[in-house]
Amino acid sequence: MTLLTTSVITHLYALVALWLAIYGLNSFILALLYLRYRHAQVPILPVDWSALPAVTVQVPVYNERHVIERVIDAVAVLDYPRDRLHIQILDDSTDETTQLAQTRAAMYREQGVDVVVLRRPHREGFKAGALAAGLCQARGEYVAIFDADFRPHPDFLLQTMPHFLAHPRLGLIQTRWSCLNADYSLFTRAQVLALDGHFIVEQTGRQRAGLLVGFNGASGVWRRRCIQESGGWQSDTLCEDLDLSYRAQLAGWECLYLPEVDAPAEVPPQIAAFKQQQARWAQGSVQTLRKLGGSILRSRRLRWGQKGMALVYLTSYLAHVLMIVLLLISLPLLWVPTSASLPLGWLGLMCLGPPLVYAISQRRLYSNWLWRLRALPLLVLVGVGIAWGSMQAVWRGLTRWGGTFARTPKFRLEGKAGHWTNSGYRLRANDSIAGELALALYAITTAAVALAHGRYEVIPFMLLYAAAFGTVAGLDLAQARAPHRPPSPPPRD
Repeated sequence: MTLLTTSVITHLYALVALWLAIYGLNSFILALLYLRYRHAQVPILPVDWSALPAVTVQVPVYNERHVIERVIDAVAVLDYPRDRLHIQILDDSTDETTQLAQTRAAMYREQGVDVVVLRRPHREGFKAGALAAGLCQARGEYVAIFDADFRPHPDFLLQTMPHFLAHPRLGLIQTRWSCLNADYSLFTRAQVLALDGHFIVEQTGRQRAGLLVGFNGASGVWRRRCIQESGGWQSDTLCEDLDLSYRAQLAGWECLYLPEVDAPAEVPPQIAAFKQQQARWAQGSVQTLRKLGGSILRSRRLRWGQKGMALVYLTSYLAHVLMIVLLLISLPLLWVPTSASLPLGWLGLMCLGPPLVYAISQRRLYSNWLWRLRALPLLVLVGVGIAWGSMQAVWRGLTRWGGTFARTPKFRLEGKAGHWTNSGYRLRANDSIAGELALALYAITTAAVALAHGRYEVIPFMLLYAAAFGTVAGLDLAQARAPHRPPSPPPRD
């Protein structure tokens, strides 16, 4: 190995490790911001029924026959003046979801609820297109948005709308996602661990410290004028929610996050669906970075700290790319004699940032928080193991605009009840399995070479990589081959 090659590999390793450490440091910063501001509660405002404005509730839907009736039932009984509540089911479905939605909507219209099912002649723009089309027919000054798998509590609007009346420049309220099927499996518990960390620690820390906050796509309320003045819903990214919320804040609108207000929803029980979801978010966030990165840096409204944290958030899926680069250069690095003396060991401490975020969120939400942290090892393995699919999605985000909005299938799972293996929405094994298995084999090979060279400090990391990619690929294959379960017998009287 030439001196030049040795120098390039060494410096590349140091650069990648340092870049990865920034994301770990970001988690520590958000945890500290949360701890600093956690007692700064948003006041509960009194509800003046006579002053409540008109609200349109939008539910974008695409082939959701398992959950469409549940979400219509939930939004139809929202505790809000009937003459000021307008519900739109934005249905782009191609299956029996449409008939189920129309029948349910007709039932509630007979009860005096203003609920309509709107269909488009084409699915142009996917979710962003559906929301934009619905907005043209919306009657409300404010727009609440829920995905099809959500089941909002009846008092959702009463807990959110008074804040708009008290703050004229408030353009968006985001609330917390809770989970309907957290206890369905260890895999769903691992996902909820990550979601709790995001919604309790990260979103709270960002908003209360004055950083930019991203809309999570559902369980939120927009001021209609904010949407319109910020450029409206646009489909050139697969994260239309993140895109619009950042454009709104760059335009001077305020965002409020209410962790005390929650709306329950489902997390996917299938690893293939989870990987598909994460790939969509990875592609969309990188597209948003390309679209708005320059505007963020040039903004005169934002301080440099706000700009830096916003860019770290938009580039967060690049961490998966860096993980793979770090893995691939670890093997040739073993032949560099001086690599053992690289002062990079302390950077491993940054890996403790995300677990700290998860632990704080569990401590905040649950009395049995230590028990819930049992899902952390699986979350770590899955978080690393999806890197191959995320890297491909990042590349798509860097090289193209828009793309196909691949929905995350929902199966109406609540608690431990329900099953998904009989559903036509069940996904096949994800096509990233081959890459994941190849990376697992590469990590094992690197660990064996490290053992032969006496580089024992490398072995744990390589075994982690191998276990992570092997776990994700193995779980995907196992679920793809899972047998269909017989339908549950009807309950006896």
